[in-house]
Amino acid sequence: MSELMATAGTTRAWSVTRPGPVEEDPLRFVERPVPVPGDDELLVHVRVCGVCRTDLHVTEGDLPVHRQGVTPGHEVVGVVAGFGAGVEGFAVGDRVGVAWLRHTDGACAYCLRGAENLCPRSRYTGWDADGGYAEYTTVPADFAYRLPSALDDVPLAPLLCAGIIGYRALRRAALPPRGRLGLYGFGGSAHLCAQVAIAEGATVHVLTRGAAARQLALELGAASARDAYDLPPEPLDSAILFAPVGDLVPVALRALDRGGVLSVAGIHLSDVPPLHYETDLFYEKELRSVTSNTRADGREFLEKAALHKVHATTHTYPLSQAPQALKDLKAGRFDGAAVLVNDLS
Repeated sequence: MSELMATAGTTRAWSVTRPGPVEEDPLRFVERPVPVPGDDELLVHVRVCGVCRTDLHVTEGDLPVHRQGVTPGHEVVGVVAGFGAGVEGFAVGDRVGVAWLRHTDGACAYCLRGAENLCPRSRYTGWDADGGYAEYTTVPADFAYRLPSALDDVPLAPLLCAGIIGYRALRRAALPPRGRLGLYGFGGSAHLCAQVAIAEGATVHVLTRGAAARQLALELGAASARDAYDLPPEPLDSAILFAPVGDLVPVALRALDRGGVLSVAGIHLSDVPPLHYETDLFYEKELRSVTSNTRADGREFLEKAALHKVHATTHTYPLSQAPQALKDLKAGRFDGAAVLVNDLS
């Protein structure tokens, strides 16, 4: 290694020892050797890590196990503590972001056409490799984000997944200029997506179950906020489903105007009920999925977030209390996004 501040000793981390309901405490606190970065990797000392619904899916087993005992977390803001011999352009002490996408092969047909998010050999932080519910994590240098200096660690963390994936979902929804957008669910990702859409001239209608979330939506400039199963006050040009609830797919499709597009932002969705062609899909309505993001999506979103002063509504927890943050996320006990603050080192 060309630079390294800390390799000796052990580090503490949360590990998914046996996936299951968070109420049964599937996360265990463990000690491990400080990870040694590979030739192309950075060692990152974690300052904060956002709590994403995907972390909940990994912990509860909604997503298949890719790494036994994995440490979740992929919205990491930290500082470079060391790096491998092949890394250039980074120095110890640099602030960096670690996000969901951590590897693609760069050679498949998808990568070569600019769709690296579809790479069959893609790998992900907090699923295929240990993530940020820990004192230290690693990331390939090519997949680390250089972060805008104007934003503090805590509000920046949710931008690294919730913000980026919401931005890709917005683009997949093909919202026309000054169009009418419906957001189903209003958690960490949706409340960031809404700010970008409103800043770009859209009329945003929020449909979600929580009274606090509806209030937050109105405070951020949404034109209306109703229950998830209600109709919006006008037909929608585009909609995004953030809630992992398949029952809402036909509800959202029926709310679309002719030619409207519904994009589904989550990595996991409960079963979708049968669709009625005439009422749900006719008149050239479209249903699209969203799969991860490209690094270009991430860089573009972070630029727009700085330009439009996108801000995350956050609720902080000590890293030592990560299981409680996941329980509160599942129960819908907070609006916006939760962020773990490293209280271990």
